[in-house]
Amino acid sequence: MQSAVSIWQTRLNALGPGILMATAAIGGSHLVASTQAGAIFGWQLFWLILVVNVLKYPFFRFGIEYTLATKKSLVEGYQSKGPWFFYSFIGLNIIAAVVNTAGVLLLTASLLHYALPIAISVTLLCWLILAVCLVILLLGHFKALDNVAKAIMGLLTLATVIALAIAFSNGPMAPADYVGPSPYELAMLGFMVALMGWMPAPIEISALSSLWLKEKQSQQTVTRAQGLFDFNLGYWLTAGLALVFFSLGVLVQYGQSANIELGGVAFAKQLIDMYALTIGEWARPLVSIIAFLCMFGTTLTVLDGYARTLNESHKLLGFKQSKHSLNIWLIVQSLAGMAVILFFKSALGPMLTFAMTLAFLTTPIFAWLNFSLVRSVPSIQHSKLIQSLSWLGLIYLVGFALVFLVWKLG
Repeated sequence: MQSAVSIWQTRLNALGPGILMATAAIGGSHLVASTQAGAIFGWQLFWLILVVNVLKYPFFRFGIEYTLATKKSLVEGYQSKGPWFFYSFIGLNIIAAVVNTAGVLLLTASLLHYALPIAISVTLLCWLILAVCLVILLLGHFKALDNVAKAIMGLLTLATVIALAIAFSNGPMAPADYVGPSPYELAMLGFMVALMGWMPAPIEISALSSLWLKEKQSQQTVTRAQGLFDFNLGYWLTAGLALVFFSLGVLVQYGQSANIELGGVAFAKQLIDMYALTIGEWARPLVSIIAFLCMFGTTLTVLDGYARTLNESHKLLGFKQSKHSLNIWLIVQSLAGMAVILFFKSALGPMLTFAMTLAFLTTPIFAWLNFSLVRSVPSIQHSKLIQSLSWLGLIYLVGFALVFLVWKLG
């Protein structure tokens, strides 16, 4: 019989895909969307972030369970559901891969631009960061990514929790009589849908997690208990950090006279200022580095994960594969992301909003797909709680998507 110590040791050794999912999720949904929701509306949307994280949980979990039980990726599962679903996934995944690559790369470069003591253009920094990411991934791929992600998540979590504790002890910065705007107006429905689209991550991240788990399985045996422990740790860490970033936005930025910037170098400055105002000015250089490393980790995982889904889709379509196919997709995706930055830089904010909205509108489809896949595997059994949460989540996601479409088209 295994001792408690050895059980925990094997679980820790299996960590990887869940932490990678958390690292990929932190970028747009946490640093940007969560912080802005708190900074603009105060505590009013705390419930929304909490509810969305809880209701999306089963559908991300199903992707991990499917791979643990069948040794197949979710992409293979989508193909088994028929060509319409498979081709729809491929199309949406290509859009997400390119736009998300551009978005996280630009935000990473903006943070570095603000942190550096010398002036270097954001575009040049995008090229330099992309080059470093490609070198890391092309030389080490999963093992290097796995190790870097764990270190970055540890640093970010520690710094953010410390900042929140200090912010709570200092009290809110907003004047006592300040009354902020209400998110419960039809004009704000678009913001709420965009927020939910990437909270805690786009639903296609479940396919990325599935492929990372499949890669982990090729290196070592991963039991159901180990795989779910890794997933649960990564998922609830992601959900918790979403609430932490939201709370920081409320305590530090809500009610201030400065407008909330929506992207680029100006947003990077406000983000670092938020930490410096709470922890102390002495922490500004340290926080700048940690925030940059956080987004650097997100860029790494986004590049690797989406390249894997593109490569897997290409293989399942019947095209001939070589040992360099994954690297080729990685380079193609990187160049496409840079093309978006170069030619549509001024419209990147609206493009990210479009990507987040599209992610929410497609969530019910892929949530149902993930649900139907695990129900087709007899060895996967769920508690009444998970089953009830799944149906409740589907009703909520479909209902909210229909309300948004009626409002948008009305």
